[in-house]
Amino acid sequence: MSNRNIAMHEYRQVINAMRLGHSDRLIAHKLKLVSRTKAKAIRSVALTQGWLLLENNLPDEATLITFFKTAPKRRSTESLALPYAEEIKRWVNEGIQASTIHQALVRKYQFSGSYDSVQRFIYRIKDKKIIATTVLDFSPGESAQVDFGAGPLITDVVTGQTFKTWIFVMVLSWSRHLYAEIVLDQTVETWLNCHRRAFEFFNGVPGKIIIDNAKCAITRACYYDPEVQRSYRECAEGYGFVISACPPREPKKKGRVESGVKYVKNNFVPLRDFRSLVDANAQLRDWILSIAGNRTHGSTCEKPLTRFEEVEQHILRSLPTEVIELSSWKKVKVHGDCHVQFEKCYYSVSHTLVSQSLWLRATESCIRVYQEYACIATHPRLRKAGQRHTLNDHLPPEGLAFKMRDPQWCLDQAKQIGKNCYHILSQLFQDKVLDQLRAAQGIIALKKTYGAARLEAACQRATAFNAINYRSVKNILKQGSEYQPLPAEIAFDALAETYTGKGIYSRTTSTIIQ
Repeated sequence: MSNRNIAMHEYRQVINAMRLGHSDRLIAHKLKLVSRTKAKAIRSVALTQGWLLLENNLPDEATLITFFKTAPKRRSTESLALPYAEEIKRWVNEGIQASTIHQALVRKYQFSGSYDSVQRFIYRIKDKKIIATTVLDFSPGESAQVDFGAGPLITDVVTGQTFKTWIFVMVLSWSRHLYAEIVLDQTVETWLNCHRRAFEFFNGVPGKIIIDNAKCAITRACYYDPEVQRSYRECAEGYGFVISACPPREPKKKGRVESGVKYVKNNFVPLRDFRSLVDANAQLRDWILSIAGNRTHGSTCEKPLTRFEEVEQHILRSLPTEVIELSSWKKVKVHGDCHVQFEKCYYSVSHTLVSQSLWLRATESCIRVYQEYACIATHPRLRKAGQRHTLNDHLPPEGLAFKMRDPQWCLDQAKQIGKNCYHILSQLFQDKVLDQLRAAQGIIALKKTYGAARLEAACQRATAFNAINYRSVKNILKQGSEYQPLPAEIAFDALAETYTGKGIYSRTTSTIIQ
């Protein structure tokens, strides 16, 4: 009792007991405010000042403090780090952590104190800035606060894959009822879909959503003029809520969801086994409607689910009658292959837009590409990385021509020219070593210069000499020898025997054909 600081109002109680005739022993035994020794010291001062006379008034606390001002307690021992105080202060101001400071003291001065002693000393000398705060009050249905937090590592029991997760949390500011969901990423699409499911969970929409400056919501953080993600702006317009972005580096302005995230991480996540992402979210939903919703909240002293069902649920704005089409907007650049990329999938646009920047709008089932405000391309949404969706109208003419003139196209064109032309192309495509597509395309292209009849005759002559190649057909047409009489069958057999193998492709073959 002797080491306890005695308040001034307690001195008044002791003096008043003395005025009533109580002894020091009785005061120490009954009041238990001071010891007999302390009571004796107080009585001595009270007698000197005349405070024990009933005709005099009890002294006020301002008077008592001049006689009984408590001196600050002195520490029994000084810190071993005290001789190095100036150097420690300098290191602390430079941002050096306590463990490094302790190591430096041991290394430089053979410091014998413990790390804890250094840590305690640093705590005493640090400037402690106490900042007063104001609790923000919200009306029912006025707002909700949203944030992401790190989630648990989940190992899927079927695939055996372990993946990192995030926890999306939306807390209604008035009732403190919350919605939470475990997700795999923090993309714009995930952000928007979590909002949709949260509104459906609450069966209503709050008037304002208070958020941090995550990239999936705010493209440029600013105290006065933040830039909202285009996709999130469309979502807000569709559901009818206002986006309220907190100033950068001021998370206290959405403290309710900050506490909500910690509550989910500390109360739900530990000591649970999750078989998959679906199983984790099923457990989380049950936990929200049982434990989290029915706990007595520390600030409201009521159950969040009760406050929500009795009051706030009826004040939230109604969900839209028509389903809102959520979409993700992204600035994309047209590659040299006439495609833009979105989530590792590729979609074609006009070849005239190569190297230009465009806007891409992605929904659940569709991809639309915009130049300024005009939609210039529409594609089905692809999901597998590396997939490509190409419209032929978007390709340059020369590229489209090459793409369209495949082997089947060449054979169809040859059949229209004649049986000899068809025979030569069929033989070319049977080559198992060399790709003969360009040779076949070249033979078909000779029709434009020489006409179908001459080309057919040239192919007949080339076939007779077993010269199945583009150069031979072209030389026949160039020399105008396609209508010359064919050699005798014996001569042809001898010729074929002579030039079997490499001979039919040599310059000698071309000379004989001529």
